[in-house]
Amino acid sequence: AGRPPARPGVRAQTPGPGAFDLGSQSERWAAFQERHGLSCEEAARLLLDAYEHRGLVKHTGGCHCGAVRFEVWASAELHVFNCNCSICTKKQNRHFIVPASRFRLLKGADNLTTYTFNTHRAKHTFCKTCGVQSFYTPRSNPNGFGIAPHCLDDGTVEVIVTENFNGKEWEKAVMEHKTIRDMSKP
Repeated sequence: AGRPPARPGVRAQTPGPGAFDLGSQSERWAAFQERHGLSCEEAARLLLDAYEHRGLVKHTGGCHCGAVRFEVWASAELHVFNCNCSICTKKQNRHFIVPASRFRLLKGADNLTTYTFNTHRAKHTFCKTCGVQSFYTPRSNPNGFGIAPHCLDDGTVEVIVTENFNGKEWEKAVMEHKTIRDMSKP
């Protein structure tokens, strides 16, 4: 009693432990899941992502060989840093920074290797197979990720604005920059 009958062809999932009553939205929820072929968890993730990441785009990307894949929620207009520190110069590391909550490694954790030097705060992660660094943990934002825009899949980036960052004088540059230290905050 109280729950409307499901429409023909729509399978409502039986609520499990910790489930909540969707009331008059139960049939709509079941129809949404069926129409898009989603489990209850997948539908909930989609709804939460859409709500929590309003105004952002889900970008996907990875390394060259495909062993490492990730998704990241960021603006379609990327603010990319072009750093001139020793390692960024050698590997041409241009990146944008996001909070850890907006990044998810989809596959390849076991195929990553990490390089650190100097303060060991930055974690430079590389694919063990192809050697590409598609993301890393920047020294300026150890609670976030620096994402290489050239490792994103086509179709979600509208504009890239590049800002030079004086990594040769890292401490001074970070202290003078108005926003870089806060880029990993949600």
